[in-house]
Amino acid sequence: MSSIIKIAVDAMGGDNSPQKIVNGIIHHHKSNKNVFYKLFGDQNVIKNLIDGKLDNSNYDIVNTIEKVSSEDSPLGGAKKGKNTSMWLAVESVKNKDCDIVISAGNTGALLVISKLNLKMIENIDKPALSALWPNKKGMSVVLDLGANIECSSKNLFDFSIMGASLYKSLYPSEMPKVALLNIGSEELKGNETIKETFKILNEKKNNDFNFAGFIEGDELMNGNVNVIVSDGFTGNVALKTAEGTANFITSELKKALSGNLIGKISSLLNIINLKKFKKRLDPRLYNGAIFIGLDSPVVKSHGGTDFIGFSNSLDVCCRIIKGNLIEKIKENIK
Repeated sequence: MSSIIKIAVDAMGGDNSPQKIVNGIIHHHKSNKNVFYKLFGDQNVIKNLIDGKLDNSNYDIVNTIEKVSSEDSPLGGAKKGKNTSMWLAVESVKNKDCDIVISAGNTGALLVISKLNLKMIENIDKPALSALWPNKKGMSVVLDLGANIECSSKNLFDFSIMGASLYKSLYPSEMPKVALLNIGSEELKGNETIKETFKILNEKKNNDFNFAGFIEGDELMNGNVNVIVSDGFTGNVALKTAEGTANFITSELKKALSGNLIGKISSLLNIINLKKFKKRLDPRLYNGAIFIGLDSPVVKSHGGTDFIGFSNSLDVCCRIIKGNLIEKIKENIK
């Protein structure tokens, strides 16, 4: 692997692009000098935004004015052809011109285009959408978050291996602890698929992670496990519920601390702790979902994030490549 990490960037995906994409790259490069960015999008617009802010030797622009919009269906986005910024960015990873691809664009279209261009890792049937979640003790990897509504026990077993490999690539010094998201912690709880997965994980001892059994929804943030596995339907509901709860708590706290004089005085007295609280729940710090199971890594930045959030997703790209994620999955899935 080259010491220079080459990231293919769909510069036209997401809100306020390519402005936030370029600003995110500039911000990211300040602390990551060994990264080369290959941007796909409207060259004239991108050039005007990046000129004088990043040395020419650190980036390249592949010109295209065609893009996938957020309104496109997954298949509709793919059918726009092979000259969209998203397709060309994914194709550059397929052709080994870049190490990893990132887009803040249409999630469904990115998954379809990635599956059309990239092969599955041998012995894996379905890719999964994974992301980092904060917990009381650090971070957790959670998957699947919506790529697969229905899953077999083999799929969930594969997700366990892929999730553990992802965690290990991001946090090399820690041992992954895997749990299955379920309606109860007892072995008899849940549907037949998840009970069968429990049995498989219990019987197949793995040196790369520890299996911790079932976990319930109210335990997701405890930090007792760091890889949480579910089917895409359950995982997506859990994700949206967690996001909504965090937004509710933040807005209610802000309202309580700014609604009257006592609240304002209290907020001034606790300014340091409030800043810590705000930072802990800042979704920009955890931006960057990962499609895993394909033979090249694909990262999805949230479309509504700002340049700080996009910069953090670029950092996830670097950590994935440095941690040899694909090689870890291939080795562990045998």
